[in-house]
Amino acid sequence: MLDRDPRSTRTRIQNVALELFAEQGYDKTSLRELSERLGMTKASLYYYFKSKDDIVQSLVDDLLTAVDEVVDWARGQEPTAENRRELIERYAKAIRGQGTPLLRFLMENQPALRVHACGDALSRRMRVLLDFVVDPRDPLPVQLCGRMAFFALHGAPMIMSDTEATTDEIFDAACAVALSMLPDDDGERPLP
Repeated sequence: MLDRDPRSTRTRIQNVALELFAEQGYDKTSLRELSERLGMTKASLYYYFKSKDDIVQSLVDDLLTAVDEVVDWARGQEPTAENRRELIERYAKAIRGQGTPLLRFLMENQPALRVHACGDALSRRMRVLLDFVVDPRDPLPVQLCGRMAFFALHGAPMIMSDTEATTDEIFDAACAVALSMLPDDDGERPLP
């Protein structure tokens, strides 16, 4: 049954699509399966989204908006140790607001996203964030720590899904781990 509010119907479609993408993968999920799971006709589904790509784009658009705020902040800052930590905290807050199912989808469906326009858009923004956090003059292990800080934030919901921790506890722990991978106030790096 469809809700009379088109926004809530769109949200419901997005949520069920994320469920199916997580269960089967993006490539193996059809619009027919999605419409059946929703209890609606394909024609009704087409009213809201013309394709799976449209659904993915709608999901990623909200994430891009949140990440753009972090990117815009970073563009006006010097990459000091304090500002790098601030960026990680801002980015953690931005992706936490998007929810675990979307992060899981992004992590598990990277091959499908590489050929999708939204994947390219996310990649460009991540490049700005990585360039802010990672100094190419640092030794490779230190550069890797800076990159792994983002992986800790992205991957923690999946890696920790078998624990009894709440989503908030997992995100808090991921942020703490990510921050621990950055240099401290004295410029000390996490690795020699």
